[in-house]
Parts: sequence; structure tokens; C-alpha cells
Amino acid sequence: MNSGTSTQIKTFALFDIAFRPLFLCGSLFSATAILIWAGLFSGHINLKVFGGGLWWHTHEMIFGFACAIVMGFLLTAVQNWTQKTSIRHFRLAALVLLWLSARLTLAIPSALPPWLISLIDISFLPIATFFFVRPIIQVKLWRNLVFLPLLIALSLVNVAMHYAVYTNNLTIIFSASNTAVLIVAMIMSIMGGRVIPMFTANGTGTKKVNPVNWIEKSALGSLLLVIIFNTGFINIPNTINALLLLTCAAFHYIRVTRWRFWVTLRTPLVWSLHLSYYFIPTGLLLLGISEISDLLSTSQAIHTITVGAMGLMILSMISRVSLGHTGRKIQVGVFMSSAFLIVFLAAIIRIAGQFFLDNYNHIIISSAVLWALAYACFAIRFIPILTKKRIDQ
Repeated sequence: MNSGTSTQIKTFALFDIAFRPLFLCGSLFSATAILIWAGLFSGHINLKVFGGGLWWHTHEMIFGFACAIVMGFLLTAVQNWTQKTSIRHFRLAALVLLWLSARLTLAIPSALPPWLISLIDISFLPIATFFFVRPIIQVKLWRNLVFLPLLIALSLVNVAMHYAVYTNNLTIIFSASNTAVLIVAMIMSIMGGRVIPMFTANGTGTKKVNPVNWIEKSALGSLLLVIIFNTGFINIPNTINALLLLTCAAFHYIRVTRWRFWVTLRTPLVWSLHLSYYFIPTGLLLLGISEISDLLSTSQAIHTITVGAMGLMILSMISRVSLGHTGRKIQVGVFMSSAFLIVFLAAIIRIAGQFFLDNYNHIIISSAVLWALAYACFAIRFIPILTKKRIDQ
């Protein structure tokens, strides 16, 4: 082996820590999957995906994309919390291969028996959760086990999604997918509450806003109730559910407004997080309105959370984590700042496009292309960063 090849191997770091492959694969997959969905929806692509086009799109953007990013973040964060290694090298490569196998077989279901495809996909979250929980238990850092019931709930919802395919039950598909979105919103709310005030203080040189107990408990507690009462297992009157959703939205608006968005306007990695968080209560607000009015659809409300909150928060967080954990300055230039704005525009078109675009296909395609463009920007900017060693090593 020549010295050049040896140096390349030594500097290759994709499987050194979980965020590297999961952020990279997740972002590339989301850009590809959203374009495939736009093609399926508009009829330009004829692909027989597992569960049908709508199931596949809904499932893959949550359990394929979002869960990969969430686990990449948690498996990285747990090392900082516990000072213990969670998963790396061959085990991490195997976990990523499992995730990738699920994506491929769900897109090309003729390759394997349906039960095996489901087993491969369902296995990812529990296995990744095991590697997340193990170091927490070892050092008895019980506070961070708050994520465990949410990850277990997501795993169970994934089982329900697959069960709905075999039973052809559309009701379960819609209730399970909406529940999954709300659980991810809870994870984002917990993470956001922990890091956004700190990132705001560090990034703007201002004093950190300390949490107010009753606001924190009310925001997260009411969101937990929203999840419970919107699973489909418990039926409550639409007006009561709307009141719960509107109350929850109000608490989250109060929470995020206290973090002072206006001091972040010159710091893209911070204002993007604030802006993304605002989409959470806005989505809850629209869900509440959709319960009692025909002015807005449930789809618009859910996509407020998925495209606006999830899309923008993930793009901002993976950019920040990728820079910070590779020894670089936590700053982005015009390129990534533009990507944040592109996702924001994708969200606006997806949520409100029907009010200014006549053709629904154009709404889906436009929003999908913008999403794909934004996440392609991340891949272009961060592939060299995520595959090489820290610059301070």
C-alpha cells in the first residue's frame, strides 16, 4: 500500500461517531425521497414502493429521514453527557447498513418477502435506542432517559404503520403517522428547550434566558396530552381537542418568544433554530383550527410541523453539530444561510400554496424541489467535513 492510500485511510472518519454517517445519509436520502414522492404524486414516476406511494412517503420522511437524524444526534450527544462511547466503527457501519437496507427494500419491495422488509425496518430504532441507553444506565444519568419512552413509542408506531399495510387500514396509517409527527415534535421541543437558549447566548454574546418552570412544564405537558389524545385510541369531542391544541400552541409560543428571536438576526445558525421552533406551535394552532373549521386541512397543519419545524430545525442542527464536533468554527456563510431560507420557502409553499397556486401538483413539486435543493446544499458543503478527521487532530 502506498503512503497516499495509507494517509487517506487514516483521515477517513465517516464511522468514527454516529452523527457523521447518519446526518450524511439522512440528508441525501431526504433529498432523493422527496423528489421520488413528487414524481409518484404527479404521475411522472411509476415505482411500486412498499405500502403504496402515500404510505411510503409518510413513513420514509419520518422513520427513514427524521429518525436517522434524531438517532445520529442522540448517539453523539450521549457521549458528551456520559463521557462513554456509544457506538462506532464496525458496529456503527452495521447500524447504518441496516438503516440503508430498510430504505432500499421499502423502495424496491420485490427484492425480499414483505415480512422480512418490515423486520429490517422495524429493527433499526430499537437497536439504535439500545446503544443510546446503555451508557446512560452505566453512569446512572437518569435525567436523559426522558428520550427513552419517546423512542419506544416511535418504535411501536412504526410497528402500527407496517400492520396497517398488511390490514389495508387507512385509519391506522393516518393516526399512526400523525402520532409519529407529534412524537418527533416532542423530541424537538425537549432538545430545543435544552439548546436554543444556550446557543442564543453563545452565538449573540447576550445573557442566557433561564427557563421558567411553569412554562416548561405546561408546554411539554400539554404536548404530551396532545399526543395521547391524538393517537386514535381515545376519542374526545373535536371542540375539546381543538381547545387542547390551541392551549398547547399558546404555551409553546410563550416559551419560544422568551428566547428572544430578535437578537439572533445576524446569526444564521441561531435564527434558523428560533424560526424552526415557531413552526411547532403554528402547526399545533393549525391542527386546532382544522378540528373545528374547514378553512384548513389536517395535512396543512401536519406539514407545518414536518416541513417547517422538522425540515428547518434538522438542517440547522446538523450543520451546527457537524461544525462543532469536527473542530470548526460554528459559523455558516451565505451558502448554508440560503439553504435555511430555501427550506422556509418550501414550508410556506406547502402550507399556504393552495391560496396562490391553482395546481396542487405544482405545490407538491415546488415544495419538494426546494427541500431537495436545501438538503443537497448541506451534502455539498458537509461531505468533506463529515468524512474526514477533526481539523484539530
